[in-house]
Amino acid sequence: MGENFSVQQSLSGKVWRLRDLDDQIVSDIRRKVGVDEIVARMLAARGISADEADAVLNPTLRHFFPDPSSFQDMDKAATVIWDAVESNRTLAVFADYDVDGATSAAQLIRYFRKLGISLLLYVPDRIDEGYGPSADAFEKLKAQGADLVITVDCGAAAHEPLEAARTMGLDVVVVDHHLMSAELPPALAIVNPNRLDDVSGCGHMAAAGVTFVLLAALNREARRRAKFTDTAEPDILKFADLAALGTLCDVVPLRDVNRAIVSQGLKVMRGWHHAGLKALADVGGLTGNPSAYHLGFLLGPRINAGGRVGRADLGARLLSSDDPAECVEIAAELDALNAERKQIEADVQDAAKAQLRADGDTEAPLLIATGAGWHPGVIGIVAGRLKEQFGRPTIVIGTENGLGKGSGRSVSGVDLGSAIAEAKAAGLLIAGGGHAMAAGLTVEEGRVDALRDFLVERLRPQWDASHDARSLRLDAILSPAGVTLDLAERIMAAAPFGQGFAEPRFALLDVRVAYAERVGADHVRFSLTDESGQRVNGIVFRQADQPIGHALLGGSGETWHVAGRLKLDEWRGNRRVQFHLEDIAVAG
Repeated sequence: MGENFSVQQSLSGKVWRLRDLDDQIVSDIRRKVGVDEIVARMLAARGISADEADAVLNPTLRHFFPDPSSFQDMDKAATVIWDAVESNRTLAVFADYDVDGATSAAQLIRYFRKLGISLLLYVPDRIDEGYGPSADAFEKLKAQGADLVITVDCGAAAHEPLEAARTMGLDVVVVDHHLMSAELPPALAIVNPNRLDDVSGCGHMAAAGVTFVLLAALNREARRRAKFTDTAEPDILKFADLAALGTLCDVVPLRDVNRAIVSQGLKVMRGWHHAGLKALADVGGLTGNPSAYHLGFLLGPRINAGGRVGRADLGARLLSSDDPAECVEIAAELDALNAERKQIEADVQDAAKAQLRADGDTEAPLLIATGAGWHPGVIGIVAGRLKEQFGRPTIVIGTENGLGKGSGRSVSGVDLGSAIAEAKAAGLLIAGGGHAMAAGLTVEEGRVDALRDFLVERLRPQWDASHDARSLRLDAILSPAGVTLDLAERIMAAAPFGQGFAEPRFALLDVRVAYAERVGADHVRFSLTDESGQRVNGIVFRQADQPIGHALLGGSGETWHVAGRLKLDEWRGNRRVQFHLEDIAVAG
């Protein structure tokens, strides 16, 4: 089968394609950096040239770290903040309630604590206050004595709240990364690589990464003012673990400086010197060295749980604390909230899925599900789950008192954030914005149908043009005998993987199910075999009640093609390779 192999329709409705490769580039990569065939093919398939390969495989901050001055207003922000410090003014950080906001806030709080300076912290409640700063929140900070507020992961579009802050005499510096219009809100400085006049080329960074660069600017400005003659200069590399966590959990492209931050951050985290991260790892059952997977699926969801279904400031407080006892207490609370979140999420997902199927329009370029009382803390996760299941952009909206709060997730090639911004400009939304792959909105309940029609019309051309981008891309075809521990280890040497640098995906052809059982709530553990009798063991998540799960559990003796990723599994000191199945298709 080889290079021309493809599947036209899997059980999940996807087309499978082997990634296009230039054999010369593969050869050049092998020769220049000394990697084996499969790693070279993986890099070439991701658009990496021979000249770039070493920096991608061994990303360093020295190579990728941007000049802080290349960010519009970065030097201005550092000057304003140090002016406030020298004037003995009280600083506060206003953070979004997700991981990106919490890690950004924690970096600033911990940085200034190294200098003997305490910052106030404010994190808005997702339900009562919604996203971003408000006039009420600024008034509360003003009443607590704040003179200068640094907003992180929010604020770039908060025109009215920032105008209110200016009126009440409260200075604000904005540190953000969300898309914004040409009209700037009133603030002393607005640091955002997605400003239309920013020339840093770092619009793909998360707020945690932008904050990490701000720390470098603060150090540079402090040196200019001779602040470190009697005081030790904070080592910002020690904050890379927080920057990495925010970068990974905000699902920004894992390339260039983002890749370097995550790579360095994982190294910093290995010692588990950070009391909050250590406590979080303990409740999550994480032992050994952390990986991108652990940050995204074990640590991140627990930090987010506070903002989703509990107290919004728990994540930022945990990551800012140096008190082991306090960290253990907060981590336990976050773990319990995460369990509660999972149940709420399951209930909303079942209801939303039933609604979409009942509507009978799951082939539209955009799916929207709405429900009264759906918890706003889980709608984003549910949108992501449904996007994966139906393979198309999805928005989930929870309504209450005539208003709907929605969260959407998109697919490659379909810019949901820009479409939401257009809907806001057209007067269909009370609020809205985001990125190409994710967006949030507030809409009057009676205008949901009009919003759906508007977005479907806007997104249909992109959807139609993105068919190839949505196909399941395979890096190579393996036999069960080829699924080895050695191969998995060679692949993991190219980590970290994430958005924009996908983990390799492989196909196993003409295999039968030798064994399958349901595990947990809706997972399936299995063993596959080929004609030679070689076996590969694996698992598929959240598919037991879906067509993929039915195929594995059916015991029909059918021959299948399967697609998935190789994972290293460590249990009681033993290392083995496991096949994490993603899709399945009838062979033939």
